[in-house]
Amino acid sequence: MAAETRVHRGAAVAALLAIALIASGCAGGGASGTVASPSPSSAGTVTADAGALRAQFDSLATELGVPGAAMLVRTPQGEVTATFGVTQLHGSTPVSLDDHFRIGSNTKTMTATVILQLVQEGKLSLTDKVAKYRPEVSNSSITIEQLLTMRSGLANYTATLELNRALDTQPQRVWKPEELVAMGLAEPPTFAPGDGWNYSNTNTVLLGLIAEQLEHKPLAQILQERLFTPLGLRETSYPADTDASLPEPYSHGYMYSNNVDTMESSALPPDQLAQAKAGTLLPSDTTNLNPSWAGAAGAGISTIRDLAHWVEALGSGAVLGPTLQKERLAGVQTVPVGLPDPKYGWGIAKFGPLYGHTGELPGYNSFMGYDPVQKVTIVAWANLAPAADGRPPATVIGTLLMKSIYGG
Repeated sequence: MAAETRVHRGAAVAALLAIALIASGCAGGGASGTVASPSPSSAGTVTADAGALRAQFDSLATELGVPGAAMLVRTPQGEVTATFGVTQLHGSTPVSLDDHFRIGSNTKTMTATVILQLVQEGKLSLTDKVAKYRPEVSNSSITIEQLLTMRSGLANYTATLELNRALDTQPQRVWKPEELVAMGLAEPPTFAPGDGWNYSNTNTVLLGLIAEQLEHKPLAQILQERLFTPLGLRETSYPADTDASLPEPYSHGYMYSNNVDTMESSALPPDQLAQAKAGTLLPSDTTNLNPSWAGAAGAGISTIRDLAHWVEALGSGAVLGPTLQKERLAGVQTVPVGLPDPKYGWGIAKFGPLYGHTGELPGYNSFMGYDPVQKVTIVAWANLAPAADGRPPATVIGTLLMKSIYGG
């Protein structure tokens, strides 16, 4: 793994690592279990052995030490689902497919889709300068498209010590999106606009503010009216910034260590890792930490079936016209993050033949992907993030399920 990807790997910024790992086929930095992503040429060999997939899921969830997890796979052969463990550490309520969880950066796909709908309606252009809408962005050459593709050069506010320290010391703090953007803008740019690629949550929070400005309503209402209601996503929501709860039923979320201590490496030190495996070191409950710090970049809530429906709509073109959808999928390109061949585009990533995203907040990790050619859907979530050895559990599960379905 390149040194660039080892910096700031705390739970507050783990989505960058998760996307880079799965897109490159690496199961985990410094951990065992390297996995090769299917090549595009293997996309024609789809095999879904329900028993084998469930067994693999159960084995991986056990290996990763998660209290609970769930998976959903759809292929032309049918649907395969499985659950593992419990919703609360040492509890007795089994995980169900109806459980709500925090979807983290999968929210980005929703915010980006709203922006593209506004482009489609002629309310803004991909070439518009961000400063036209948000004058606090002093670099007047940054465009809407560069925010969508992570090529703006704006620093990632979730990689700052300020944010990570606040998450540890003020877990119920209510963050306004303007505060989040201000933290990112206060840091030096990582490169000149268009001259590189850096996964920055600052980009997506800005897009959320721009959507609110153009629509004259809160982002929660925009997402509900444009996406959730039309698609029948009744279990998906974007909470108010003062709301740290999850709808019933829900799974608790857990995290080892804290945000500051995991900024350099998500893996526990060897002595603590041994304690975690022995069960003498337990993760902390992060369920009700206020997610407003993630904003338009990661505050969403959903269930596994709703997330499957969403990623299918995302990949099939149900939320955009055919022309813009074709451009969106074509815009998913290899990005230079120091790992082999990761791909990202207008708010979506690509993993082998699957279009989708990953998401992580302290305590929750999720993966969603859809192959519009072979009609394959893979969704997984886990209620421990990151795992004790630093790996993103649902991302590892999703990667290996994909390998099983498409073949090595």
